[in-house]
Amino acid sequence: MRKYFDQITRIAGNVVTVTATGVGYDELATITGPHRSSLAQVIRLEGDQVSLQVFAGTQGVSTEDRVHFLGRPMQVPFSDDLFGRVFDGSGRPRDGRPEVQAEAVDIGSPPVNPVKRLLPSKMVRTGVPMIDVFNSLVESQKLPIFSVAGEPYNDLLARVGLQADADVIILGGMGLRHDDYLRFRSTFEQGGVLGRSIMFIHTAADPVVECLLVPDLCLAVGEHFALQGKRVLVLLTDMTAFSDALKEIAIIMEQIPSNRGYPGDLYTQLARRYEKAVDFDGAGSMTVLACVVMPGDDVTHPVPDNTGYITEGQFYLRSGWIEPFGSLSRLKQQVNGKTRDDHRSIMDACIQLYALCRESREKRDMGFEMSEWDSRLLTYGGLFEEQIMNLEVNIPLEEALDRCWGILAECFEPAETGIRRAIIEKHWPKAL
Repeated sequence: MRKYFDQITRIAGNVVTVTATGVGYDELATITGPHRSSLAQVIRLEGDQVSLQVFAGTQGVSTEDRVHFLGRPMQVPFSDDLFGRVFDGSGRPRDGRPEVQAEAVDIGSPPVNPVKRLLPSKMVRTGVPMIDVFNSLVESQKLPIFSVAGEPYNDLLARVGLQADADVIILGGMGLRHDDYLRFRSTFEQGGVLGRSIMFIHTAADPVVECLLVPDLCLAVGEHFALQGKRVLVLLTDMTAFSDALKEIAIIMEQIPSNRGYPGDLYTQLARRYEKAVDFDGAGSMTVLACVVMPGDDVTHPVPDNTGYITEGQFYLRSGWIEPFGSLSRLKQQVNGKTRDDHRSIMDACIQLYALCRESREKRDMGFEMSEWDSRLLTYGGLFEEQIMNLEVNIPLEEALDRCWGILAECFEPAETGIRRAIIEKHWPKAL
């Protein structure tokens, strides 16, 4: 029995309110008029008043239109035919190719029961030394990149997608400029990973409602590939645009605003997406790396602030590189003891000496007299930034560790590094 309702009581922005019963949250509906049919989704239930987001906008929708509820949530086709394809925020092809004909799966399902999850224990190699050496990315981890507008966070995300040791790369773009979308696509195509990549792209010119669907589309597809035993890496950029879309819808719905106008359930909305990261027992894994733009470089802004409570660390992208102080992968200890026996020693020694270098730079800038030790610290800092921190550096973990040893040997004596003698004797570069 098909359910039709024609008592539309309110149209505001992209939201339509209709009097209806027997309807579920997140259920899909079509709004049909004399000359058009629009897809919508239930976003609020208040008695018999049902509010729906209209994906294509409410232009042309009238109170005389008829609402037909489909009895199911939003779905996305799932098959290997998704590889190499680009879709919009409603799951429609953006690349000019036909729609994928496959069994559809629901989006927005609950996170996996913790009992069914494995403890994260495998490293995701990215080829970026500041990640691999100092804050290793771990399979099934959820990790944000905190940045500000103008920083190359999309370039960093594209590099990670290009070089990461993963079977499936899923990119979710929210509020992207068209040139950013084209840069992602060309980077993956030229790097030879487009054949194992899937893109769901919402640009700034698309309806704001579609922005809210992008993370759910990515995570639904990624979860099903993970259940097939594949290692999936989901890249989301950026979650501030997603949160701003939530804010815009909440204003239209006349919800009571919370901090800086964001809805009171912002934490829950973000957690529903981040907590989908999982390492399945007996199957594959899904890792989530997301960009979060901080307006005004303010880490207390509601989006990065709530994100920090949900995720397992963060990267700070400042001045074109990953900031070593403040960046943290809380799961790195699960993997960096299994890579090479000198990994933790190099990680600790290099960061400690770089901290001393920054103190020496402050002394120099304030006009204090510089000692020979300060001069060596300054030399070390320059080499470390150029050969390790520079995001253009693209080398495997083992080569990055060897390069760190070379920088230490160029600037210091073995005893000055603070590294244990047994590790020094095994790995200190031999004189030619």
